[in-house]
Amino acid sequence: MQLTVLGSNGTYPTPGRPSSGYMVDTGSGRILLDCGPGVFAAMLEREIMPDAIVLSHGHGDHCLDLLSLFNYLRFDRTDLREIPLLAPDGVVDRLAAFVGAGPTHMFFEVFVPELVAPGATVRIAGATLDFGAAVHPVPALCVRVATAGSALVYSGDTGPGGDLLDLATNADLLLCEATHQGTPPSDRYPYHLYAVEAGEIAASAGAAALFVTHVGPTLDPATSVAEAGAVFAGRVGHAAPGTEVRL
Repeated sequence: MQLTVLGSNGTYPTPGRPSSGYMVDTGSGRILLDCGPGVFAAMLEREIMPDAIVLSHGHGDHCLDLLSLFNYLRFDRTDLREIPLLAPDGVVDRLAAFVGAGPTHMFFEVFVPELVAPGATVRIAGATLDFGAAVHPVPALCVRVATAGSALVYSGDTGPGGDLLDLATNADLLLCEATHQGTPPSDRYPYHLYAVEAGEIAASAGAAALFVTHVGPTLDPATSVAEAGAVFAGRVGHAAPGTEVRL
């Protein structure tokens, strides 16, 4: 299994740093985890297209470039059709509505939506995907992508709690959001993690490695790596665009 980071900015893209998008090559196919602004151009640059797509939730920084991808597949890559599109409740409906897609629209020829919820297991593109609940103000999922030899866990957007810790148990790589830095205050925003919390989850789960992602655009990712590494003894890195990791 190989991970290619296409984008990892939290909240919005900045020059050279697209929002969330991660391509997982299982050896049998490619699974795109999220498709935020800037991710489609990164796929074109690397000449890679997904065989399946997972959207963790419906916030724009995780899904809006699906519309650019749709137009490309609709008009210029007519050989690519019926791509599985896995997402929690409401996400596909909102994206389809943006392009005015009724039941017979080309949107549903290019993509084949499948509603997924916490507890679901899907076998696709040579991998087993187990979904868990993320803690976010909209329906949101974390996911474990496992092949015969390795397992990667992606947090999506989440605050403390939910199913992330269970999914991440003994993972080869935890790709975990670390939106904030410093010590979480008592009145902290409950729907995102601090870098130290990402490190604590990786340590508690017994993960082999941790890559922090979704770091706030104005923050220095090196600080996030240091804060997570202070509580997690395994390998810690930043999911910078262009990063490739073989598991």
